[in-house]
Amino acid sequence: MGNFLKTDFWFSLRPGTFVPSSLKIMLGFLALLIIMTIASGVIKRRWAKSLYANFWGSLNSFFLANAIIGMFLTFFNYEMVPFLSARFWFLLWGIGVLIWLFFLCKMLRKIPLKKALMEKEREFKKYIP
Repeated sequence: MGNFLKTDFWFSLRPGTFVPSSLKIMLGFLALLIIMTIASGVIKRRWAKSLYANFWGSLNSFFLANAIIGMFLTFFNYEMVPFLSARFWFLLWGIGVLIWLFFLCKMLRKIPLKKALMEKEREFKKYIP
């Protein structure tokens, strides 16, 4: 745990390959991302004409992009490519995931407001000839 706080751990350009247990965890996480990509794609098609269509499309893009990035990072680490296997790429990827999740949550919170606005508009149009 002490290595996580050292700059040599995060910014070494030749960090070595994964420990077998961490490789299994990473591959499991990538498999989960791929499964979630497929599931969100199916749900996106099912909700294509609703208020949630943009959210499911964004969530599908989130899972797909992060699965691809994770596969590249795992491949580069497995093959021990000097610069591209550095651990700071995983750190940057994690920060990017958190930022993307923040914007997805923000998008999800706007859906009830859009629903109320559409309801109000529908109520208004009911009285227009």
